[in-house]
Amino acid sequence: MQALIGVILPVFLVIGFGYLAVWRGWFSPAGVDGLMRFTQNFAIPCLLFTAIARLDLGQSFDWRLLVSFYTGALSGFVLGLFGARYLFRRDWEDAVVIGFCCLFSNSVLLGLALTERAYGTDALEANYAIVALHSPFCYGVGISVMEVVRARGRMGVAVAGRVLKAMFSNALILGIGAGFAVNLSGLPLPGVLDDALDMMVRAALPAAIFGMGGVLASYRAEGDLRVVLYICLISLAVHPMITRGLGLAFALPVEATRSAVLTAAMAPGVNAYIFASLYGRATRVAATSVLVATALTVVTAWLWLGILP
Repeated sequence: MQALIGVILPVFLVIGFGYLAVWRGWFSPAGVDGLMRFTQNFAIPCLLFTAIARLDLGQSFDWRLLVSFYTGALSGFVLGLFGARYLFRRDWEDAVVIGFCCLFSNSVLLGLALTERAYGTDALEANYAIVALHSPFCYGVGISVMEVVRARGRMGVAVAGRVLKAMFSNALILGIGAGFAVNLSGLPLPGVLDDALDMMVRAALPAAIFGMGGVLASYRAEGDLRVVLYICLISLAVHPMITRGLGLAFALPVEATRSAVLTAAMAPGVNAYIFASLYGRATRVAATSVLVATALTVVTAWLWLGILP
């Protein structure tokens, strides 16, 4: 119960403040859009840049951590894709979007916030290793499969070009790439720039989760509820179960296991809806899944915190 009150509820109260502010008309949808543009295109890329630039790459990028988490994520995508197609009879393009919802857990806004509150700032190194590959991996899988489906299975230079263009126009990926460049080069950042980045970083997560609440206020619970519950099951239970099982099999250290499982147990991120909107497919299912799964995470994250050592 202490984890629920001390770790989870403060994060979800900030989300609730954002939801209430927009729902009651105290904060406009245009204001939320501007806030999310600030966080997604500036503050969070700065957060990821500084985190990757300062990481001990040799220690943080443990193959056991990455294999455990991303095997679970890819399994979720496959289950979502084929479940949507053969269990729920959705067409292939809808099925890819549903698979993406099962693939893209909210590793930054919820994963970082809850891990920090549960285990402290020092526990975030494993989270940053996961986040460093998260957008490139998830967008790479989702866009590649969607483009192949739309090209009726023919993968050519044009399709590969569209995949790369979509990935490397993403501000999060650019921030991560710049962080790796600074880390590997060993170039020190000027003190004044480092201080400015730290100011941006302190604003990133509180502003982002408040804005996320505002975004959720614009969603409506629509679409096939069976599909939505299926996405919630895979995202909140199957992905973290696979990650936890592989972590045990690989003897992953406790600290890394906590980060991997808790990140895997997060609801689909807002990027799931963005991906659906990009292609104009299964948008109602994606929006409802983000809304419902985020609400359910209050309970499921508490359960996972109780299970983790």
